[in-house]
Amino acid sequence: MTGVDGALRARVLDLLARDAALAGLVHGIFDGTPPRASAPYVSIGAAEGREWGTKDRAGREIRLTLTLVGVGDAAADAAARIEAVVGALRGAAGDWTVVAVRTIRTRFTFARDGGWRHDMVVRCRCLAA
Repeated sequence: MTGVDGALRARVLDLLARDAALAGLVHGIFDGTPPRASAPYVSIGAAEGREWGTKDRAGREIRLTLTLVGVGDAAADAAARIEAVVGALRGAAGDWTVVAVRTIRTRFTFARDGGWRHDMVVRCRCLAA
């Protein structure tokens, strides 16, 4: 994991954990898939990075997967809270600055046991501070 990957994950985890409305809708927010957790919960999954610099500044584009796992009807409320937090990602993240954020893909799937999974891939474009 590069410096920007770790800094971005830490920023996302912090912002999600500080959101009181989201905390009331889920049992936990985890960095990675938790070994044991009861739904609903949020996990920060895979991060894929690529070069995104300018002539005079280093830059990285990071695609981060956020997953909301749940049961019942809480999907819309919790997903809306996550989208709102993602909108606040711009700004300082360690030695990097997040200059652009966009949700580029979402996927909603049902499980056999009555649960569901909502994956969001968020593209963050970052420049070295």
